[in-house]
Amino acid sequence: MKLIPASILISAALMAVSSPVAFADAALAASNGCTACHQLEKKVIGPAYGQVSACYASKDAKKLAANKAALMKHVVEGGAGVWGAIPMPAHPQLKEGAKNAELGKIIDWVMKDVKATECPKEFKPKA
Repeated sequence: MKLIPASILISAALMAVSSPVAFADAALAASNGCTACHQLEKKVIGPAYGQVSACYASKDAKKLAANKAALMKHVVEGGAGVWGAIPMPAHPQLKEGAKNAELGKIIDWVMKDVKATECPKEFKPKA
């Protein structure tokens, strides 16, 4: 019987434990229509998730919570001018109940788990 090196077993276990969360939140983004305008690493219509992560993620818990609240409001209400001239359409269906919880999970995923790229110069957060 051939033994499997411990490093391979540990890597496989870590992937099995960590991957479902990342895939689940990516799946939530897709099921809520987010991926029609946003991709992980490249700007499509809206900014890439990596750009959003770079502009909104923070090690400061209060700042991170404030950024999450601002993003949730921006997604639900829509608006223009934050990422340039193309407006974000409103998504009022994500305001209440389970859908609002899904939006929170998607935003947490973007800010904490998506690899930050670069915050583009056209980014102008609302005060």
